[in-house]
Amino acid sequence: MSVGKRKSRIIYGPILSRRLGRSLGVDVIRNPSSRKNCNFDCVYCQLGPVTDKIQSPEDAVGCVTCSEVVEGIRHYHRSIEDIDYITFSGTCEPTLNLWVGEMIDGIRDISDVPICVITNSSLVGRKDVRQNLAKADLVVATLVSGYEDTFQNINRPASGIHLEEVIEGLAALSLMDGCKLSIEAMFVESNEFPGNSSDREISRLVEVLEYIDPDEVEVLTVTRPPAESSLHAVDEKRLKEIASYFDGKFGRNKVRLVLQGIKRGRSVLKHENIEEEVYDLILRRPCTAAQVLTSLGIEENTLSPILEKLENKSKIEPVREGRYCYYRAL
Repeated sequence: MSVGKRKSRIIYGPILSRRLGRSLGVDVIRNPSSRKNCNFDCVYCQLGPVTDKIQSPEDAVGCVTCSEVVEGIRHYHRSIEDIDYITFSGTCEPTLNLWVGEMIDGIRDISDVPICVITNSSLVGRKDVRQNLAKADLVVATLVSGYEDTFQNINRPASGIHLEEVIEGLAALSLMDGCKLSIEAMFVESNEFPGNSSDREISRLVEVLEYIDPDEVEVLTVTRPPAESSLHAVDEKRLKEIASYFDGKFGRNKVRLVLQGIKRGRSVLKHENIEEEVYDLILRRPCTAAQVLTSLGIEENTLSPILEKLENKSKIEPVREGRYCYYRAL
């Protein structure tokens, strides 16, 4: 089946992650009208803008089933050897699928690989969502500011989603037994609105983080082409200043400064359809050619004609971000 006619697979990757090592992705929502389903329209999102934001899990269309996910993981176990995490992420906000908790239980029955859920934190105010998240080994939850206006400017949530409920939900999740909670503090600058790396923003964010009391705080900035061209990364010097300030407040063992670049050996992966695997990876996460090579464990002379073919089919496009050329799905 051609890439243009098929549905993307639920399980994709592995992705070589700055935070999680080699991560096998799980995408838990399908929607024929869009490859991206979310209740946020984050200005920094690597997948581009969201035209129709989903309000709640009850509005989500195309949720995959627990059996589909478990069977997908079971199949991948036969073809890949070196996974650090199984990660719920992809083209959607995974907590919009209320079966995530059952999926985690099903995966544990067949795999001892740690499970991570990456969430935009939009639904942590719901008890059922927190119960699902608490079953994971690690939850990486986004929090960009302690101010409502900054939250609205950067995350651009669906109507009815407010920062106070997000903060209270994260604080409640941190008290639950089970998962480790890591807060992803994504810092950005913009030509159109104030960013979130000023002293005022950092001071307020520290107050909020002290209230939430997570296990870890990740300090990072954008590295891939963002949804809005007016957006740009916070420079490394400022990131290090922020991380150092957080160290003094929370302790060095609780703060991670996530910088671009990760060195890792190639995956040991038995391929079934390399063109599909390349497209599935780029669909969920814009990648440089080097990142695709390392993630999927293939050679440059194999990848180059695949990228050219996908580009000629208008399935992907090259996009420059700084000194790097990324391939992004169209």
